[in-house]
Order: sequence, then structure tokens, then C-alpha cells
Amino acid sequence: MQPARRRGLAEEAADRIRDEILSGRFAPGSALREVELAGSLQVSRGSVREGLAILEREGLVHSEWHRGTRIIELSETDITEVYEVRAALDRLATLTAAERGRAGQFDELDRLVAAMEREARGPADGDRLVALDIEFHDCVYAMAGNGRLTSAWEAVRSQVHMFQAHRVRLSHEHYRTRVVDEHRELATLLRAGRVEGLGDLAEEHVRSASRGLIESLRELHH
Repeated sequence: MQPARRRGLAEEAADRIRDEILSGRFAPGSALREVELAGSLQVSRGSVREGLAILEREGLVHSEWHRGTRIIELSETDITEVYEVRAALDRLATLTAAERGRAGQFDELDRLVAAMEREARGPADGDRLVALDIEFHDCVYAMAGNGRLTSAWEAVRSQVHMFQAHRVRLSHEHYRTRVVDEHRELATLLRAGRVEGLGDLAEEHVRSASRGLIESLRELHH
């Protein structure tokens, strides 16, 4: 890992460790040892401990007394729980965004869809596609303009990012063939302000992702 830069060291440590988790270099379920992380990041164990606490609040890791800290598992139960919460949040965010969104924000959604399309036409870097996917939904939540709703999204956002990143690694072609069209349809309906069917579409977008990841996991284990 890159040494931590000297800003808020706990936040910087959290950023570096999060990057390793989202990239897949730190595998789901693996242990995170403070001494090793502190040495790699060239910061104190205290800064690492505070950084891990940030990631625990995001739901990416969990700590147990005398058992240390581990990255969350990539299990069907974890996936189902996270995506069920996300489906409910996305329904509300999308319907609210359709009513409150401004022209410039709709333009931003179109820009992100165009970026996804360019990426999908090329070598299609999976991590870049997922980052654009997450950025699209960040924009939808910003359009909704509900601070508490955004906070609820941020509580699961890193877990969603991690699961989506693994979805791409397990079934890259399946994700690439769907990501552009699904987000373009959402962007089109949002701009049109067509709330009829929009909530169902937002939910199905999430549930489709959940099913795809679970199916890929099952294939991997058989």
C-alpha cells in the first residue's frame, strides 16, 4: 500500500484500507492486523485503530473482543440484507429526485451514462464502471435533497460498492452488458418526471444486481 499522507491520519488510513478492500486486494472475511497496517501505512496503531472504526461505521469491517477486526463476508445473507435496504432507499430517492431534480443534475446523470458507455465500449475496466455506477446513485440521492435519506445511503454505500466490485469480478460480461442500458433508462425517466413505474424500476435495478451476484457466487462454489 501507499504510505499515508499527513492529513487526518485516521481518515487517510481509512481511505487506504478501504481502497484495498474495494479493489479486492484485501479479501472478504480476511483479518486486518493493526501492527501490519501501521507498518505499511507508516502511521501509529492508534491512527489505524481509528481508521478501522470509521470503516466499521460504514459496515465494511467488524470487530470482536479478543478476535480482532475482519472484513465483512461475501455471503448470501450479507448480500440479501444490504441490497434489500438499498432497494427501499433507492425507491424513495429516485421518486423524490424525479420531483426535485434540476436541469443541471439531469445533465450530470446523462454525462455519467455517457461515460459508462465509453468505458463499456473499450477494455471496460470493471473498477471504473463500478465507480461510475456508484457516482450515478450518489447524484440521485443529492437530487432528492433529503439529508437523512442521504445519511442512510452513506451507511450502506461502501458495502454496496464492495459487493458491486465483486459482482464485476465474478461476472464481468453480465454486468457490462446491463449497466449502461439500466442507468440510461433510469436517467430518461427521471428527466421526464415520470414517477409511474419509476419506483418499481429503481427497486428492480437493485434486486437484479443482488440476484446476479448471488448466482455468480453459487456458480463459483459448485
